[in-house]
Amino acid sequence: MAKYIAQIILAGSRILGRAFAKALQEEYAASRNAAKARASTSQSSSSKSDSNASSTSGLSLEEAKQILNVSDIFDTENVLKKYEHLFEVNDKSKGGSLYLQSKVFRAKERIDEELQAMKSSASPTPPSTDNSSPSDTKRPET
Repeated sequence: MAKYIAQIILAGSRILGRAFAKALQEEYAASRNAAKARASTSQSSSSKSDSNASSTSGLSLEEAKQILNVSDIFDTENVLKKYEHLFEVNDKSKGGSLYLQSKVFRAKERIDEELQAMKSSASPTPPSTDNSSPSDTKRPET
């Protein structure tokens, strides 16, 4: 009787061992595929010009708007007013936080970057139709 119980336990442990090994292999393969997908996604998203977070500031436009407490980035006067106020309030010499001051600076930088990108994409420079040669152009007299 003990012999049969031992055989049942041994067969059960083999089955569980094989199932565990197979599950481990599948998990390893899924993890490897997910890593490849993440790598290809990050490469393609980093090549996009309209990525969510700026490469210089590391902030998304929404984060920058929240930091400066502005809703319209095109209201440059309000953005500048909020920036100057928050930058002064967080001045280290006035007991402020350098970390918060840098966040305010990066938020303003991100908004300026977005405005610059919109300006450059909205008004591309048309190719020159001037057929004059460089020698035809007037040079300043020295």
